[in-house]
Amino acid sequence: MSETIRVAIADDHALFRRGVRAMLTSVDGIEVVAEAADGDDAVRIAVVDAPDVLLLDIRMPRRGGIDAIRDIRSRAPGVRIVMLTMLDADEAVAAALRDGATGFVLKGADPDELVRVVRAAARGELLFGASIAERAASLLRPASGPWRPPLPQLREREREVLDLVAAGLPPSEVARRLHVSVKTVRNVLAAVPARLGVETRDQAVAMARDAGLGRG
Repeated sequence: MSETIRVAIADDHALFRRGVRAMLTSVDGIEVVAEAADGDDAVRIAVVDAPDVLLLDIRMPRRGGIDAIRDIRSRAPGVRIVMLTMLDADEAVAAALRDGATGFVLKGADPDELVRVVRAAARGELLFGASIAERAASLLRPASGPWRPPLPQLREREREVLDLVAAGLPPSEVARRLHVSVKTVRNVLAAVPARLGVETRDQAVAMARDAGLGRG
């Protein structure tokens, strides 16, 4: 990541985009490099402009952010994604976590809160706006109710790959055991750190072991 945080904004409301652009460009160390009005354009600017942070609206025409985030994680795994929404529903928070969001903030948040979330996302830290932080924490912490898998922000295949890598297996053996190609394993490992809010594969593996994975 460069010293200046390069931000892109994906939201279908032009006035909202302009307001966020004006606010962010007034902050030292932040530059807005692209805008998108729907989910398909959000994927395009993530790939073409490669921002450090993409502010992604959950609900947009043609394709919403929850759907677009999956392509972005696959095609531009280095882009950190902060979800924007008018709502604070648990389902939206859980889906954003599962699909690789690095932050989550309400559109009504004050500018300082949005800047904090953007800067944290650029550092690879998982951070949520104050208004939904407790809700997000409840989704991440172990529950006394129905069983939830470790690291719930991962997809099942990502968890399977990380489990075997955390157990010390090389990508070739992971591929053999899961009946997939080595390329698939490497692609998964490239995407996993961003989903977990860390910078490197080694950090992701350490986080997996702390969560109980890699024990055979």
